[in-house]
Amino acid sequence: MCGIVGYIGESQAAPILLDGLSKLEYRGYDSAGIAVYNGTEIEVVKSKGRLKVLSEMTHDGSMMPGTLGIGHTRWATHGEPSDINAHPHFNKDESIVVVHNGIIENYLKLKKKLEAKGYQFISDTDTEVIAHLLDYYYTGNPLQAVTKIMHRMEGSYALGIIFRDHPDELYAVRKDSPLIVGHTEGGNIIASDVPAVLKYTRDVFFIENEEIVRMTKDSMEFFTVDEEPLEKESTHIDWDVNAAEKGGYEHFMLKEMYEQPKAITDTFSPRVKEGKIVIDELGMTDEEIRGIKKIMIVACGSAYHTGVTSKYIFEGLARIPVEVDLASEFRYRDPIIEEGTMVIVISQSGETADSLAALREAKKRGARVLGIVNVVGSSIAREADNVMYTWAGPEIAVATTKAYSAQLIAQYLLAMKFAHVRGKLGDTELAAMLEDLRRLPEQVEMLLNNKQKIQKFANRYLAARDIFFIGRGIDYAISLEGSLKLKEISYIHSEAYAAGELKHGTISLIEEGTLVSAVLTQPELYKKMISNMVEVKTRGAFVMAVTNTGNTEVEKAADYVIYIPKTNKYFTNSLAIIPLQLFGYYVSIGRGCDVDKPRNLAKSVTVE
Repeated sequence: MCGIVGYIGESQAAPILLDGLSKLEYRGYDSAGIAVYNGTEIEVVKSKGRLKVLSEMTHDGSMMPGTLGIGHTRWATHGEPSDINAHPHFNKDESIVVVHNGIIENYLKLKKKLEAKGYQFISDTDTEVIAHLLDYYYTGNPLQAVTKIMHRMEGSYALGIIFRDHPDELYAVRKDSPLIVGHTEGGNIIASDVPAVLKYTRDVFFIENEEIVRMTKDSMEFFTVDEEPLEKESTHIDWDVNAAEKGGYEHFMLKEMYEQPKAITDTFSPRVKEGKIVIDELGMTDEEIRGIKKIMIVACGSAYHTGVTSKYIFEGLARIPVEVDLASEFRYRDPIIEEGTMVIVISQSGETADSLAALREAKKRGARVLGIVNVVGSSIAREADNVMYTWAGPEIAVATTKAYSAQLIAQYLLAMKFAHVRGKLGDTELAAMLEDLRRLPEQVEMLLNNKQKIQKFANRYLAARDIFFIGRGIDYAISLEGSLKLKEISYIHSEAYAAGELKHGTISLIEEGTLVSAVLTQPELYKKMISNMVEVKTRGAFVMAVTNTGNTEVEKAADYVIYIPKTNKYFTNSLAIIPLQLFGYYVSIGRGCDVDKPRNLAKSVTVE
């Protein structure tokens, strides 16, 4: 997501900060800023837009003298992209300055507490809370103030902090957001990712959860959240710059697949408080939720597939009828929108043209519109009546991965919230489902780390000409996304079908050597899916099953089985999609495709 760089040493800080931030531009951002102590005060320059704007404003840093500074590139989460919301952020007398990656889940509670004590806020960010909270607890000992705020903040954060009263010290803090520090020639540097420091050092310390670093130009000390000293060993980085931008992964797509556990956590955690689902941005009373008579979900591509999943979830849990429309068709079919209809528009970028047009059509017809988007301040976010953000961070790879998972999580929470308010989901059932959701990131990570079998299997099907994905119920929705992912990056013809529709003509396309990927995670549908698998196998197809059961009948009907953990039946999409993503990725790599570029930029491939 956002990028952090900090420096203390003998060299001028601003040029180093700008250079380091430029190495993090690949992460995506909407604004940037730097803060430098100039010997008298902390000077801050920040701006919406590209880093180039900041460089021009500071004459490549030459207009900001000083050897201590911090910098930041922001991907908006709280508050739209703007000069005011850009980092760094000050306390009230501009004696403490902070940059922050992550999300402070209880920032509203902390903000109210600080406002009651006379603190005034000028931005919409959760980060400004950190600056004022440090001010509140600061009595001359920076380390003590840092540990106190760590005990009071909930969520994820990587922080760079400067105290004007301690101009020879730079502080760095980490909880659930990446942060590294390293020695440079004549100083020390901090960053949120390796590329920012490779020009200055290749020996870095990876800061662990709830660890604090206090550094001067000559020294570096590590502490626990209880102010206890720590001993740490450095790690030598051998990556080249291109590999470093990708975190050591071969491609951005693979990196973003491995970021899914964090994207799920960041979207889920801030909205679950004391065992309840709290979606403040929904802006609806319980009475208004109970008054919803129909939901219409409108989206394109992968976002549309999350909508297909959500139809099963909303209808199954909340008993609200749901229609799912491709945004490109919605505005042309003269949709019937009656009183009590809620329209949900889903888009990663918030700028999808067809989805935006559908939103405007829905509002013109009097519907209440909720946008589910990833980019703060985007067109859909601005024009929807309310917006629910998926905090997945920027997507660089063409084929969506983590945005898909984050959109699913947002809709899981929404459906569970509606079901609970409408009396369709009791407290006990809700608590059990929330516990299942909490386990998803760990289960996704386990599947990602067990990639070898999928990679080996994918290598056998590099030359496939046709692949079919089949499933029933919610597994059909997973099949749609699995098929899209494969064709999108491998350029293999692929189709997804509701398994019961095979007999209506599609079965005639199954022939010797055709690969069929069967998804079966719903116990009540195992027998029917096994019957479909047997049918295509008799026609010479090779059957790959993605399942959460060790049923011997499944193993007999399939040639190859990929197992996923068992979880709540509505959440299986978040697990079953992982092996399908990995399969598509490894097939594509084997065929020589560039998975980080759209097809019109990739070379055509020939597989012998």
